[in-house]
Amino acid sequence: MVVAFVVGKRTQENADLLLQRVLQVSDGSIPFFTSDQLSAYESALLHTYGQWMQPSRQGNRGAHPKPRQVAPSNLLYAQVVKQREQGRVKDVSYRIVFGQEEQIEQYLKQSSASRTVNTSFVERDNLTLRQGNRRLTRKTNGFTKEVPWLEKQLWLSLAYYHFVLPHQSLRRLLPEAIATRGTGTEKRWEAVTPAMAAGLTDHVWTTAELLSYRVPAQFLDNLEQLETLFPPLGNFAATQPPPQSD
Repeated sequence: MVVAFVVGKRTQENADLLLQRVLQVSDGSIPFFTSDQLSAYESALLHTYGQWMQPSRQGNRGAHPKPRQVAPSNLLYAQVVKQREQGRVKDVSYRIVFGQEEQIEQYLKQSSASRTVNTSFVERDNLTLRQGNRRLTRKTNGFTKEVPWLEKQLWLSLAYYHFVLPHQSLRRLLPEAIATRGTGTEKRWEAVTPAMAAGLTDHVWTTAELLSYRVPAQFLDNLEQLETLFPPLGNFAATQPPPQSD
């Protein structure tokens, strides 16, 4: 699942915005974060999840120290460190920024996705987006000339990716095989999209269903005032299939 994205340069402001968007669509729990070594993420995590602490004054004279943000005990964040020689990756390790190594090891043992600290999933997802979206290919004449239109196009392509396109690694084994037409092989697997795996819907959507989905009125009423398509307008998860048009 792509839970949030920001179109822009890798600045501190955009890193803060990205983490704020992650917080808006989460249930309040703090995920386990991994990233590359971009320094802006550490400050962004503190800005989003940090707790204010008043340091004690040293001695009895002078002004009290200014309050500062510290990471809560359940904030886990590790950076992937890649060592390169002549442009090739020779070694991969990780550095713990927030949390204890024992906490992270325990989390990885319970994880159903990975047993190591890595950025493989987001890197592979970037490749998937580039392969399926002409506007993101490196050399193309189909590029977007304005950032707002690129963001809108990304929302559409990501909606297709989440609701319409089944993911092979998410498929489920059917309780009983289903016969197919003629003498073809019986159907043994159920196609599953990322949205189905996340519990947002119970079936694979068609493109027609996606494009005819009834957008909430509150979103439409505020659309003209929005500079981006990721406002804090509440939870509009598509829990039901879209209505059939006449």
